[in-house]
Amino acid sequence: MSELAVLHAVRLKGRVSLADLAATLGEDADDVAGVVDRLTESGLLIDGKALRVSAEGRVRLDALLAAERKHIDTAALAAAYAEFRAVNADFKALVTDWQLKDGQPNTHDETAYDAAILARLDDVHQRVAPIVSAAAAQVPRLSRYFAKLQAALDNVHRGDAAWLSRPIIDSYHTVWFELHEELIVAADLTRESEAKSGDAQ
Repeated sequence: MSELAVLHAVRLKGRVSLADLAATLGEDADDVAGVVDRLTESGLLIDGKALRVSAEGRVRLDALLAAERKHIDTAALAAAYAEFRAVNADFKALVTDWQLKDGQPNTHDETAYDAAILARLDDVHQRVAPIVSAAAAQVPRLSRYFAKLQAALDNVHRGDAAWLSRPIIDSYHTVWFELHEELIVAADLTRESEAKSGDAQ
């Protein structure tokens, strides 16, 4: 696993335990620990109560991401991101409707209402699959995001609704947010610019 993948995963999480980092990367914990040790020793990661990226690590990560972008077909990535934006609007609306019903917190006591929203989630999932594939053709490390989305969706379908939008796990919403961030970075945009255009989540 690459230095870039580890540094970026930690930055996306903000602060993360080694176990959670290995889980989100889908890698062996011992292998991740070895990379983390090297990055900590070189001052790129800070290992306290949780791992976080140091100021030097952010500079190094930005350089690695810039080098990665040199090998990206920018037109192909831009096309994938444009498709993602459209699906993202529907996903944001879906999450809002899951959390609120008639302007009030959704108590999830109306089965038909929740089932209709989960049907929309299935549709979003089907639509995002080819987008992740297209983006991964340019940035191969992004391929893991579909598996992460699928895992969250499977948990939702098993009846654990927390896997739709709970923030402290790799819920569908958490993974979606991180995928969105990855696409923004790969397209050499910023979340601030996307927020101004209304596309940031």
